[in-house]
Amino acid sequence: MKQFSLLVSVLFFYLLSVTTIQAQCAMCAASLESSKGEGMNSGINSGILYLMLFPYILIGTIGFIWYRSYKKNKEKTAGL
Repeated sequence: MKQFSLLVSVLFFYLLSVTTIQAQCAMCAASLESSKGEGMNSGINSGILYLMLFPYILIGTIGFIWYRSYKKNKEKTAGL
């Protein structure tokens, strides 16, 4: 139960930070609209995609580790 409450609180704070992230994306979009250089536009777009990738990798890794430990514990209790 303690782990579940920790997970819920982490997800809650993550959802609170989404508005800040959206504000930064709007600032990037405004700078892209005002700039004329094509190289800068593709660089900022690549940077945005790069930054968006890591939360998903982190959550996926945590989920995989959690699932693997759950499966090992289930096998241990079934073997007893």
